[in-house]
Amino acid sequence: MSELKNDRFLRALLKQPVDVTPVWMMRQAGRYLPEYRATREKAGSFMDLCKNAELACEVTLQPLDRFPLDAAILFSDILTIPDAMGLGLRFAAGEGPVFDKPVRSEADVKKLFVPDPEGELQYVMNAVRTIRQALNGRVPLIGFSGSPWTLATYMVEGGGTKDYAKVKGMMFDRPDLMHRLLDTVAQSVTSYLNAQIAAGAQAVQIFDTWGGVLTPRDYKEFSLRYMQQIVDGLSRENDGRRVPVILFTKGGGQWLEAMADTGCDALGLDWTIDVGAARARVGDKVALQGNMDPSTLYAAPERIRQEVAIILESYGKGSGHVFNLGHGIHQHVNPDHAGAFVEAVHELSAKYHN
Repeated sequence: MSELKNDRFLRALLKQPVDVTPVWMMRQAGRYLPEYRATREKAGSFMDLCKNAELACEVTLQPLDRFPLDAAILFSDILTIPDAMGLGLRFAAGEGPVFDKPVRSEADVKKLFVPDPEGELQYVMNAVRTIRQALNGRVPLIGFSGSPWTLATYMVEGGGTKDYAKVKGMMFDRPDLMHRLLDTVAQSVTSYLNAQIAAGAQAVQIFDTWGGVLTPRDYKEFSLRYMQQIVDGLSRENDGRRVPVILFTKGGGQWLEAMADTGCDALGLDWTIDVGAARARVGDKVALQGNMDPSTLYAAPERIRQEVAIILESYGKGSGHVFNLGHGIHQHVNPDHAGAFVEAVHELSAKYHN
């Protein structure tokens, strides 16, 4: 594999010195970019785009051609694992992902299996290999997965939800069944992320989108416990370098200490917590990633710069901060505003690094 020309993202995750604070954006390859919409049109459907290694590579690189980002993130979806388990994933117009065969009973849980990353999920590994080659050492490539709790939420609900009735119903009524489901998913995520690392991912992120809807006790038992299982099972080295692991629980600000104790390298923060306060709580144990409110990008570039300056000042001097949004970039953001954001991070952060 080619020499990494820009490694400040990996260095910051390991709290090593950097010249400026690295920056990338969750969902940086996506619908706010006209070139993404054109490629998506060409692919035919969202899943066809995910399953075509060349097109997945094309959209992964599009934001890097526009902005001086410090990392690329694999273009894929968190629902690839349940899809590979045979739950019949489709994306319905206007209502997002839908599973034709949701997991609701003991019999449904029994049918679940750990998909083969180079079998049912080989298209993801092909995309990772294709992107790594195309990047040619420009920036590191991030692989990712949904967390077991988040994937289970979609699997049991059969799609998106506002009240979590079915998944929480199973959790409270049949915790034994929920644990069996989560254990199978955790084994699947571990094998999936290890295969991404073997295929060339240089860092991995676990997206726990729905962990924040749980009580503190249930979060530890049904979400964090299974992310811990994954962290314990991951290959942490590739190309002679450590592969950092980032945990991101949306709405998880109250559990940072417990998350940091898993042995991950970094925590993603949403915008509901101050990055300086988070740093004071976790100390040197982990790096922090985040955490500008994505809606800030609707404001004028000057206001975006002010917000970047406030967050950089809150984090303070030294490495261990990867700048990002507190969640994915919104669909209707002006790409020029995203560009202003990335430039502001690099320009304004230099004084915090010696």
